[in-house]
Amino acid sequence: MARHYRGIVDAVGGEANDDDDVGTVGVGPWSGPWPDDDRFDPELLAGGDRRNVADRYRYWRNEAIVTDLDQFRHPFHVAIENWQHDRNIGTVVRTANAFNAAAVHIVGRRRWNRRGAMVTDRYQHLHHHPEVSSLVDWAAAEGLPLVGVDILPGSVPLESASLPEACVLVFGQEGPGLSEEARDACTEVLAIAQFGSTRSINAGVAAGIAMHAWVRQHAEGPRT
Repeated sequence: MARHYRGIVDAVGGEANDDDDVGTVGVGPWSGPWPDDDRFDPELLAGGDRRNVADRYRYWRNEAIVTDLDQFRHPFHVAIENWQHDRNIGTVVRTANAFNAAAVHIVGRRRWNRRGAMVTDRYQHLHHHPEVSSLVDWAAAEGLPLVGVDILPGSVPLESASLPEACVLVFGQEGPGLSEEARDACTEVLAIAQFGSTRSINAGVAAGIAMHAWVRQHAEGPRT
């Protein structure tokens, strides 16, 4: 597997150990002289790195990954309501991490099911707001419009909408969708076009579609 990490190993003069079985996630212990770089974690170098991280971050300390991501964060935030312990929040966090969102805001209950995040919450800025009004006040102080995503009367099609570059994409929980208070706080509400028989799509899926719509309009391209 060392060929997958050549961008890392060339820079520090060593290489990842590729003696692991085919199909094993991540890389084994570092082979050769250890890198003289404080971004690297001695425990990971010694034991291998099985984390769910991009190749360029193999063997890096968690805090070093966050510091690097902070240099390239996109100016959109994601907020999701959590009044009934929505199990989709982990998926939303994982997707926000994939698109390098500025932060994820959990509105309502502080506790949420992290399983779907696949540990990406370690690298994603997270904020809690006990009430919608708290999120509204925070966004107003930051000068960020709240853009809701839900199928509601009067919603604007996401496919033809121009998303603000700096904004907060707001999602309701699975089932009820955006609360009335959240809808009233949004400057606009966008709807994802559907063509089948289902009344709505999964909240985690909807969040991913909306984030990708933002990326298509504003992002320059993925890092390599």
